[in-house]
Amino acid sequence: MGKMLAEVAQQLHDANKKVQLIYAFNGTGKTRLSRAFKQLIAPKGEGDEAMSSALADKKVLYYSAFTEDLFYWDNDLEWDAEPKLKIQANAFTKWVLEEQGQDQSITTAFQRYTSDKLTPHFSADFSSVSFSFERGNEAPEPHIKISKGEESNFIWSVFNALLEQVIAELNIPEVADRSTDVFNRLTYVFVDDPVSW
Repeated sequence: MGKMLAEVAQQLHDANKKVQLIYAFNGTGKTRLSRAFKQLIAPKGEGDEAMSSALADKKVLYYSAFTEDLFYWDNDLEWDAEPKLKIQANAFTKWVLEEQGQDQSITTAFQRYTSDKLTPHFSADFSSVSFSFERGNEAPEPHIKISKGEESNFIWSVFNALLEQVIAELNIPEVADRSTDVFNRLTYVFVDDPVSW
C-alpha cells in the first residue's frame, strides 16, 4: 500500500459512502486496515478495555480473521470420537446465541451455504458445536469434523445472524419502538476477506 493504513482508514471514513469495496492481494494489509479503521472509529483508551467489549458500545462491527479466531477445534485426540468446534464467548457470540437464541437461523444459513444434511448441534451452554451428516437413511454420521471451507461458512453464518438482527432493528425508524437499544451507536460494518467464505 502506498499510503499508511491510518491514512487509508481516514479516507474510508471521510468518503461518506454506504458501501465501499477494497480489493487487494493477500498480505497487503486488509486485516490490518480493518483494525486501523476500528481504532479510528472507536479508539480504546486506557482503562476502558472492559467497557469497550460490550456490544452496546460498538460503533463498528467487523468480520475478519479475529472473528474466526473465536472458534477453534477440540479434536478429541484421546478418543478420536467426538470432535467439536469450541466457541470462545464474547459480547458478539453471547448476544447472538444466548440472548437472542439465533441458533436456528444460524443452522438455516449454514445449510443454505453447504448442505441441508450437514447439521450443527450447539451445546446447551453454547460453548461448542458438533456436526452430523444426516443422509435420511439408517446411516447418519454423527460427530464429524467439517472442512475448513465449511467451517468458514459456519462462522460467517453466526456473523450473518447478527447482521440480520442489526438490520431488522435499525430499520425501525423510532428508537423507542426497537426491541433493543444495543445497536443504536452502530455506524459501520467492516467485512474483511469475503473471498475466503
